[in-house]
Amino acid sequence: MTEKFCIAAFRSRLHVMAFERLLRGMGVKASTITTPRAVSIGCGLSVRFETSEIARARQLLRQMPQGNLIGLYTVERDDLGRTVVRPVHSQPGR
Repeated sequence: MTEKFCIAAFRSRLHVMAFERLLRGMGVKASTITTPRAVSIGCGLSVRFETSEIARARQLLRQMPQGNLIGLYTVERDDLGRTVVRPVHSQPGR
């Protein structure tokens, strides 16, 4: 069974906590997790949320100060413990 979710990685822990609070305020299930090694820059923490919530996450990110977001990523973990991290690319109109 593969586990798949999204993360938002930031340069500061303050922004991680603020983004998690904003997501939860919109009713999005979110949590703070350790940033996967594949995203080796930043403060070491990221906000985890479901892939189905990417549009709402992007909407909230536009309201936050720019320059602190490292990126949005999808994370897939398989039964063997392998983790694959891919950047979420911007789509026109989103």
